Amino acid sequence: MMARSRRFRDQADGDGRARRRLRRRARPLLWGAVGLVLAGAAWVAVTGVLARNELLAAQRSLAALQSVKTASASAAGARGLGSLAPEVRSAATHAARAHLYTTGPAWYLAAQIPVLGDPVRTVRGAAWAGHRVSADVLPPLVRLADGLTADARAGGSRIDLAALRRAAPELERAARMASDTRKRSATLPRNTWLPPADRALTQLNGQLDRLAPATAEAAAAARVLPAMMGAEGERRYLVIFQNTAEARGTGGLPGAFAVLTASQGKLGFTDFGNDTVMADARATVDLGEEYAAEYAQNAPTTTWVNANLSPHFPYAAQIWADAWLRHSGKKVDGVIALDPGAMAGLLAVTGPARLANGTTVSAGNVVDLTERASYAAFADTTERKGFFLEVASATAAKLLLAADGRQVPVLLSALRKELNDGRVSVWSAHPPEQRELQRHHFAGDLPDGPAPFAGLVVNNAAGSKLDYYLDRKLVWEPRQCSPDGREITVTATLTNRAPASGLPTYVTMRVDEPPYATRPGDNRLLVSYFASTGAVLTRATLDGQTALLNTATERGHPVFTLDMELPAQSAHTLKLYLVEPPATRSPVVLRQPLVRPLQSTVRPFPRCGS
Repeated sequence: MMARSRRFRDQADGDGRARRRLRRRARPLLWGAVGLVLAGAAWVAVTGVLARNELLAAQRSLAALQSVKTASASAAGARGLGSLAPEVRSAATHAARAHLYTTGPAWYLAAQIPVLGDPVRTVRGAAWAGHRVSADVLPPLVRLADGLTADARAGGSRIDLAALRRAAPELERAARMASDTRKRSATLPRNTWLPPADRALTQLNGQLDRLAPATAEAAAAARVLPAMMGAEGERRYLVIFQNTAEARGTGGLPGAFAVLTASQGKLGFTDFGNDTVMADARATVDLGEEYAAEYAQNAPTTTWVNANLSPHFPYAAQIWADAWLRHSGKKVDGVIALDPGAMAGLLAVTGPARLANGTTVSAGNVVDLTERASYAAFADTTERKGFFLEVASATAAKLLLAADGRQVPVLLSALRKELNDGRVSVWSAHPPEQRELQRHHFAGDLPDGPAPFAGLVVNNAAGSKLDYYLDRKLVWEPRQCSPDGREITVTATLTNRAPASGLPTYVTMRVDEPPYATRPGDNRLLVSYFASTGAVLTRATLDGQTALLNTATERGHPVFTLDMELPAQSAHTLKLYLVEPPATRSPVVLRQPLVRPLQSTVRPFPRCGS
């Protein structure tokens, strides 16, 4: 027994010595591992600071691109996009360094740590996204701008359509990369314990939200613009100048028109005229029973100035195109509409135009000149219409001069903004082109899908020009869920800010000849609300009193319309109580382009059952 105990004791002593030897041997390894972790953390920290600095430098270089969107006809406007190549190269260099700093085992392992690794993932992902954008997305855009235009030609200007076609495949790849980068960046942690990383990601996502659609639109332009600009034969487009002092569904009354010709990129204008010229024009297009049920009583196909009562621009465009064919015997390939607000945006690039009498028309005064001042300056209707036509003609001439090879990129950038704002709409008689325009929301079309929708549309029913003074507010507020869907309250407030005296008779006249007494400055509007597909109106009030509304359907949207008398210096509030299909997305808000922009508020969704 003693021998066995001694043997066990010796074995225990041996085991203890072995453990002590292992601990002595493991201690350097442990300290080595700790040192390695600390070294890795230090490496991530140091390279993280360096990467952040490089990302900030890249973003400063890219900021020059944003300045083009608001460039005027000064030096920035003349530069266009092509001279921004140095900024793009600088951004690419800085972004590549940031990406290099944030790669490797230390960054990968640090990014896998729950919570603590969130800012590491954010910085790592932002560096990758910045590198991809500056290396693969922006260079094709700049190369396109460099090769887009050729020298101006006598009698017009020429855009290099071959350059557009050559750029198409590269722009397609850039658009896909921009979209993919935007999606991946949106998945990065954005509320980490490191605020600088969060701010950098927010700034990056903002840039991607602008860049991705812009790149997609550039790729679309490369696909369809060559044909639309006459690469395969001359194209002709009817251009409508809308006067938003008298509201129509697409914006304003069609006060003047011209024909735009395009042949191999060379542009020109012919056949300027005003609405009086087309007073007897008749269209024979059939837009379906739904359209006829809603608008036929106002004779849109036989009354030129009523063709655009619907906010769906393709309807108006087809009527105008067919009426022009019946009037002139000449077919057009499409219709383009713009208003004085769009003219202001384009004149900001081209610089001011000058009329025969010496009047300067500029970005700062074109809206006021055409929609207010001219009514006071010209008592004679013919003279006033002639003035509006002269402004349209002078602006068109200025646009042709601007497209001389140096300003085309910035001019196209300004045009894109007006298209996105709805102040320019385009319809093509060629179905593939029209589909492309609708895909990018340049066609002024009323969407027909199931997505939540809120559309406040007004049409002037008085024949006055008082909508220059009209304010519109729209509040869309979702409430609790019901067994049939989501309850929605829509509040539309319209305010007539027309002065009670001092306006020209032509502005205040009432061609509707109401059977009740009115004063100069009183207005009358057809106020329509376009709801989400499947919406049901439960009740409506006007200034708190029950209101009865006409009901129709257009492109799947229930439409509720009220005939509203709106006296000068007064406001009316229309409330609609709706039940719409369940949804968690905010609605698409229709922004009918009038003189004063729509003020809209979309309330957040409350939780069902709350």
